[in-house]
Amino acid sequence: MSKPSPEPLSDVAREFGRRVQQRRKELGLTQEVAAERMGLHWTYLGQVERGRRNVSLHNIVRIAEGLEVDAGAMLRNLGELEDISSNR
Repeated sequence: MSKPSPEPLSDVAREFGRRVQQRRKELGLTQEVAAERMGLHWTYLGQVERGRRNVSLHNIVRIAEGLEVDAGAMLRNLGELEDISSNR
């Protein structure tokens, strides 16, 4: 029996992942190709896209560069989201 998928870490992680996935799809990239451009493993990228990874500053920059977008644009207004994980 398989375990249920873990929930996203927070609203912020979920939204960041959504932005990553949206930009990747805009560029017509698979997770594998995008991850290679970023120097990351494709399973890590998948976890980021599902909001299940806390992403280091270093990896935020790598992701943004791989997606040909400014890192600041990927982070813009994320602080305004209510982070439900802080209430746990």
